[in-house]
Amino acid sequence: MTEAQRPFTPPSAPRVPPPPPPRPAAPPAQPHLQPPAEATQQIPAQTMPLPPANPAAPGMPQARPVAPPPPNQPPRVPPAPPPGMKGATRSKLAPGQPTLAQIVREAFDKGFSDIHAGVGESPRFRNRGEIDKTDYPVTDQETFFSWLKEILSDEEIQRFQNTLDFDGATQYEFARVRINIFDSLRGPSMVMRLIPLKILTIDQLNLPPVFRDVCHYHKGLILITGPTGSGKSTTMAAMIDYINSEMPKNIITIEDPVEFVHQSKRSLIKQREVGIHTHQFDTALKASLREDPDLILIGEMRDKETVNTALKAAQTGHLVMGTLHTNSAVKTIERILNLYEPDQQAPMRIAIAESLVAVIAQGLCRTTDGKRAAFHDIMINTDAIKDYIRRGEIDEIEAIIPRCTFDGMCSMNQSLYKLYEAGRITEETALEHSPKPNEMAQILRGRV
Repeated sequence: MTEAQRPFTPPSAPRVPPPPPPRPAAPPAQPHLQPPAEATQQIPAQTMPLPPANPAAPGMPQARPVAPPPPNQPPRVPPAPPPGMKGATRSKLAPGQPTLAQIVREAFDKGFSDIHAGVGESPRFRNRGEIDKTDYPVTDQETFFSWLKEILSDEEIQRFQNTLDFDGATQYEFARVRINIFDSLRGPSMVMRLIPLKILTIDQLNLPPVFRDVCHYHKGLILITGPTGSGKSTTMAAMIDYINSEMPKNIITIEDPVEFVHQSKRSLIKQREVGIHTHQFDTALKASLREDPDLILIGEMRDKETVNTALKAAQTGHLVMGTLHTNSAVKTIERILNLYEPDQQAPMRIAIAESLVAVIAQGLCRTTDGKRAAFHDIMINTDAIKDYIRRGEIDEIEAIIPRCTFDGMCSMNQSLYKLYEAGRITEETALEHSPKPNEMAQILRGRV
């Protein structure tokens, strides 16, 4: 049959089969979706399926679909993992994992000092010098980067991805937290140091009276030394708080990062963080000399340039406080001198002898009541000490420190023995933390 001989069937004419269909009104209700005439000749209307759902067509009925519609959106693809992070994502917490804020709150409530968290390990706490396990599940990549998003901006996360190291700090309502993030064999990890918002005073820390005395100097160099975690920052914050409360000074701090946050009282305090308020440590230190300071606090004396600037500031009428990672007062002087070539050490000995006020080496030991107490090696730069430094007889200083207690000096063994006499530490603790255990044993037996 030719096209001309085929009878014309209007598209709108209903085709009613002998048994009435369940939905006779569906085709007329959607005339714009009626199949073309060519399709009606190949597939009878009685067996033709309903047209597929078209989400773009307005007014399309959604009731009683024959088959589930195809997905309207592309599947969610997690963010690309950072380079070197072994496929990590940071979209959301894994089931059963706590938020980072919950972990920090628990550590603060229980008096812990540090939080250790990393991929492949469950979080742990440092409890007065010892690492304690937790019942939290093992941290995965997704959870770790979710924690990072709680405390870091996108720019800071990107910086960590580029360098695989990050130093910073964040603030909670109850504590300030110093953060170090790094990559490791198992994956990224971080260590968080809890810093209380309330600054303890010199009396609350049971520090010797000489700490208050050295704060009254108008110029010179005060060094607080000790290994990491020995309480240097806490001691220095107590001394700064004493000056802030008692003296009208202009105090400038240069830290990386800012740890204890001070509010101006009698003194005016300006705190600067390397990486945020200044780009380089030594640049900020040099600039501070032109900012009318009375006291300059240096978070850490890292290199020869920083030591040079600190000594220059101390010699030009400023009081400078800084920290070093040394274990005793005598080793502190040796560490500074060893930064210089042998031909430069003679003039540096003269500069140190003229500018030094005191060196306080500090450590922490566990007490019998489950807390911790500080013990010190204190050297005050008296005329005799100056003479030994000028002549380069540094070893002789160690011998005279225990005999100069009337000047406020003491050795670590004397400080530990005082804690032992007060019943705060045991004999084993005193021997364990003593730099000279044989001498400490003789002191404990009453032979010295």
